[in-house]
Amino acid sequence: MKKIVQIENVGQVFNTKNGPFTALRDITLDIHEGESISLIGHSGCGKSTLLNLIAGLTRPSSGVMLCDGREIAGPGPERAVVFQNHSLLPWLTCYDNVYLAVDRVFGAKEGKAKLKQRTQDALALVGLSHAETKFPHEISGGMKQRVGIARALSMEPRILLMDEPFGALDALTRATLQDELVKILAATKATMVMVTHDVDEAVLLSDRVVMLTNGPAATIGEILDVKLERPRDRLALAELPEFAHCRAAVLDFLYKKQLKRAA
Repeated sequence: MKKIVQIENVGQVFNTKNGPFTALRDITLDIHEGESISLIGHSGCGKSTLLNLIAGLTRPSSGVMLCDGREIAGPGPERAVVFQNHSLLPWLTCYDNVYLAVDRVFGAKEGKAKLKQRTQDALALVGLSHAETKFPHEISGGMKQRVGIARALSMEPRILLMDEPFGALDALTRATLQDELVKILAATKATMVMVTHDVDEAVLLSDRVVMLTNGPAATIGEILDVKLERPRDRLALAELPEFAHCRAAVLDFLYKKQLKRAA
């Protein structure tokens, strides 16, 4: 598969009032087109920092970051971000929140009819056509997160970057949205990089699970290939030995790192 993101010997140092703080060191990772990757590790290991670097929201202190062979010098429409907090504008309807992104990316070259169609298609993809005219305060947390995903997908990104997108949701809503995300990724063929603390979520959604060592100065400790056929069904997966093996491998890594931290 074609490499869409290349990360080579990347480090990230932040200047604080107590002096330099090294968040990440020696990060080297290739991400392939159409691949789904989860970043997992204990709190403070730099998962979100790495995602922000891929998004272009911050610049690395050292190393090289490329997207499609070009340096990642800032945000771009080919890389859409979904945050844990849906970040919807409360004074806009669901439709207008998505239209805002569509107009920003495609407004200079497409007419309003086409922009409207793009917005409606994105909301339909996440099952929210019926909620176009509702405001954020009128819908549930799960629906708000769907609008955030619709807004990201409306840009037709090649890479979907997700920072614990389901972390604030109840277990049932979380499971429902995970299953919908599996279908959306299959339909759009987008590449996904997701930060998560949930081991089952990482195995269910990913082709590879990238496990980070404890911070500060975190780096990639292990990478697990998840060799489970797609499409994936969570109930069927629970019975498969390979699912149990992958889950155990991630838990073993995290447990050992926790013991090391406690020591």
